[in-house]
Amino acid sequence: MLAALLLQAGYNAALVSIGAALLGAAAGGAGTFLILRRRALMSDAMAHATLPGIGLAFLIAVALGGDGRFLPGLMLGAAVTAGLGLWSVQRLSKRLPEDAATGAVLSSFYGFGIVLLTVIQGLGVGRPAGLETVLLGSTAGMLRADAVVIASGGALIVAALWVLRRPLAMVAFDPMHARLSGLNPQRLDLILLALVLGVVLVGLNVTGLILIVALIVTPAVTARLWTHTVTGMATVAAGIGAGCGYVGAAISAAVPDLPTGPVIVLLATAIFAASLLLRPRHG
Repeated sequence: MLAALLLQAGYNAALVSIGAALLGAAAGGAGTFLILRRRALMSDAMAHATLPGIGLAFLIAVALGGDGRFLPGLMLGAAVTAGLGLWSVQRLSKRLPEDAATGAVLSSFYGFGIVLLTVIQGLGVGRPAGLETVLLGSTAGMLRADAVVIASGGALIVAALWVLRRPLAMVAFDPMHARLSGLNPQRLDLILLALVLGVVLVGLNVTGLILIVALIVTPAVTARLWTHTVTGMATVAAGIGAGCGYVGAAISAAVPDLPTGPVIVLLATAIFAASLLLRPRHG
């Protein structure tokens, strides 16, 4: 365990730990602004809407002569259907309450994705074994290139959130004032959702598309118990997410057959529960 925490448990384990830490930081930071904007369920809808895109990208890759497990291709397919899901929620929200529209899109896209993955398993083409690990994540078979994609993607999202922290905070608290100040709330909302989608995509191999929602939401709501400022909340949330990602990956590397994603989420939940007990004013 100590060797894993000190990045001495192997080159691949070290890459996974660093990647998981950057993913956690990105998830915590993005989750802060998403919660302040009162759109936490949107991350759930986007995460579930990625599943059919993964299946379709796999089939396209096989048709082009590959084995279907090319991570950038799977991420591109996931991004396309997640974007379609986001567009569907926005269109339905004009006729239905946003939570109802989100639930409808979440369930329908997820159901289609499950059916598609089941069909792929029965086709016997490409390399479908283990494709279902996108649901809960799996770092055991992660390649160096996959870890680099996760780490670099997480770092870019963190940098973008830091640059946009003030405009995003203005839109979250007072969209009218933001508009009068020359900002475009709709455009900033789309940018925020794009960054959340980026977190979902880079987190597929670590936490999976189901548990990534917990990593986005839990550090942010925990940070809200400890701070009164937006920058402080985002910083604390990113720190909690990074710490849970790093330690969770280390525990998974030290204990055989222990899944990384669930361990990370359980650590974040434990910190949230402790915050509820130890923070008397807000807990």
